[in-house]
Amino acid sequence: MKKIIIINGPNLNLLGKREPDVYGATSFEDYFSKLQMTYKDVQLAYFQSNIEGELIDKLQEVGFSYDGIILNAAAYTHTSVGIGDAVKAIETPVVEVHISNTFAREDFRHVSYISAAAKGVILGFGLKSYDLAIRSFL
Repeated sequence: MKKIIIINGPNLNLLGKREPDVYGATSFEDYFSKLQMTYKDVQLAYFQSNIEGELIDKLQEVGFSYDGIILNAAAYTHTSVGIGDAVKAIETPVVEVHISNTFAREDFRHVSYISAAAKGVILGFGLKSYDLAIRSFL
């Protein structure tokens, strides 16, 4: 059974409440339950933090033992050299995910410190972006 973890960064704990016109009206916990039901043959785990260092710690913790990491570093995508370096340092492949199309938003969101080290990038498909990322590991 493949082990895949979804790691979400700052403010994604507010999905379903935060800017529903951009991020939708579903909480991530509700969506994660649907993913678990859809992918019963995959051991799915989930971690969220608003703290950059905790995201780096989790990447290092799982980055040598999981089959895949789905990372939505949220705003840290555009600011954190440390998270980008953590993705480079681990062996587990990482798919960078974004709910919105970051290229249709503010200019600063067009820069990612993660993309160059990621297996791939999926963005702009709403929460379905996570589903597509899981499929990329199967």
